[in-house]
This record gives sequence, structure tokens and C-alpha cells, in this order.
Amino acid sequence: MQERRKDGRREQWSALALGGAPLNQRRPPGAVSPPGYYRYPPLKRPHWRWEIVLYFFAGGLASAAFVVATIAELLGREADRPISRAGRYLALVGMLLSPALLVRDLGRPARFHHMLRLLKPRSPMSAGSWAIALFGATAGLAAAGQAAADGWLGRGRLARLLAAVPQRPLGVAGSLTAFFVASYTGVLLAFTNVPFWARNRLLLGPLFLSSALSTALAAIALALERRRDTNHASLTRLHRADVATLAAELVLLAGSEAALGPLGQPLTRGRLARPYRLGVQGLGLALPLLLQLPALRGRPLPRPLGRLAALLVLAGGLLLRWLILEAGKLSADDPAAYFALTAGE
Repeated sequence: MQERRKDGRREQWSALALGGAPLNQRRPPGAVSPPGYYRYPPLKRPHWRWEIVLYFFAGGLASAAFVVATIAELLGREADRPISRAGRYLALVGMLLSPALLVRDLGRPARFHHMLRLLKPRSPMSAGSWAIALFGATAGLAAAGQAAADGWLGRGRLARLLAAVPQRPLGVAGSLTAFFVASYTGVLLAFTNVPFWARNRLLLGPLFLSSALSTALAAIALALERRRDTNHASLTRLHRADVATLAAELVLLAGSEAALGPLGQPLTRGRLARPYRLGVQGLGLALPLLLQLPALRGRPLPRPLGRLAALLVLAGGLLLRWLILEAGKLSADDPAAYFALTAGE
């Protein structure tokens, strides 16, 4: 008799956990029970605000700019040196902003320091914190060497030492952590229980990486467009690379929608659908890709069009990160999405 009571309680708790009413309080046929546990969502909505959106954007752009600078240093010509120079300075600016934004979101600087006390390779947060610290040091040293070579630090002993820093080996070593920093934020989101992020686990990291590369190329091109002495061939190569990254980003977005299925509705339907379709896919990806297509044939792009394309890519990259975070929040508020994820539907 006691075992039957225990089984009955287990069934009632199971029904409650799945959002239904207890078995001894069933609703009439056809009535729909509200999903959730006692009508509350089973997940807590992420608290992240605008600081994390800018942190994702600045960190991705900075790390990808460092990679672009290294590639230009290793494979580029003498005329491509301004690409390396701009990439190193952009990496420094982005890595100065990223920790500040992260600390502001955490609330206390000691929390970021505590994440560096112990390395946990299986924890995306721990590994990401260490990668940011290592890449920040590398990016700072590379930018300091570039500033010394440009004569910004005077002619003292320290300036001569920094100017002698071997940029190529430093760039190769720093690019290892830079690639990780550019993609780990997407991996960090994918390792949560939020359905919109978790279901797209395989493509979220590559999507953030491709978006980081496209925004970095656009930022470097925009910086060089302002200089009259910039080589047109260098700008053409930047636009050509940006076309490839934008195309890859469009493919990854299409693959993400297919992988998400109905769980992608927070982004593809409702209030976020128009900013996503028009702002990201249209103005942020498709239009700048079309504007830069002449670069594939080696034709120089008119500078006003180049600046417009770069600004659109930057705005689209920032908007994409905001939409992914907002869609995750909406997904966490939907108990049906969580139960569909856990049930493997």
C-alpha cells in the first residue's frame, strides 16, 4: 500500500514537471495545461545586458584583426604592411575594451581575477578567461612593438627594445589564442541549457568566428580607406577576403536555421524576425557582399562604396550578436522549447 502511494506521488511530480496538472486533478479532455513547473519556466533567463553584446563584438573583432595582421605580415607584400599595422592597433583597442566590459558585467573586478586562479580546460568560461589574458598580453606586446617602429615611443632604450620585437613569431603564437578568443564566445553560449543556443552547438562557434573575421576585415578596410596613400591593391585584397567571409557567414546562418528547426522561432518569427532578416541577412551581409563583388575580378572599389560596405558589415556584426542574445532569452522563457530540447525533439 505504501509503495502505491510513493508511485502515485512520483507520477504526480512527473506530471507537474512536464507542465501538466496532478493526476488526481486532471483537466477535461481538450484542455491545454500550461507548460512549466508550477507555471514557472524551468530555466532562468540570462541576465546579460549590453555590456556582453559589446564584449562579444569587441573581443571577436580584436582577435580576428590580429589574425589578419599576422597573415598580411607572413603572406602579404610590402604594400600590405599598413594592413598589419592597422590590425595590431585594432587588436590592442579591442583587448583593452573587452576586459573592461566583462568586469563591468561581472560587477566586481575580483571575479575576473578569481577565474584566473585555476585553469579548467573543460570549462569554456575558465579557458576563455585564460585565452583572453594570454592574447591580451600578446596583442599588447605586438602593438607596442608597432608603435615603437612607427616612432611613437621616442628613441629611448625601451623603444629600441620594443622595435626589435620579432613580429612574425609573435603573430603566429598570438594567432593560436586569437582564433580561440574569436570563436569561444559562441562555444560558451552553446554549452548552456538555453534551447536556442544548445541546439546549435556545432555551428555557433564557427558562426562567431566568421562574423569576427568579416568585421575585422571591414574595420581594417575602413581604417585604410581614410588614408590617401593606401595601396588600391591592398584594399582590393581586403574586400576580396571580406566577400569570402560574408558568404561563409550566410551559409552558416542558413545551416543554423536548419539545425534549430522550430527552436529557431525566437529569431525567425516575432519581434526579432525583421531586424534579423533585414538588418543582418540583408543590409549586414548580402548588400555589402554585392557591393564588394567587383573585388573578385581585381577591380578597385570606389572608396565611398568601400566605406559603406565596411560600415554595414560592422553594424550587421554588432546586431547579430545582440539578436542571438535576445533570442536566447526568449528561448529560456519558453518551457516548451526546453522540454523539446531535453526530449531530443
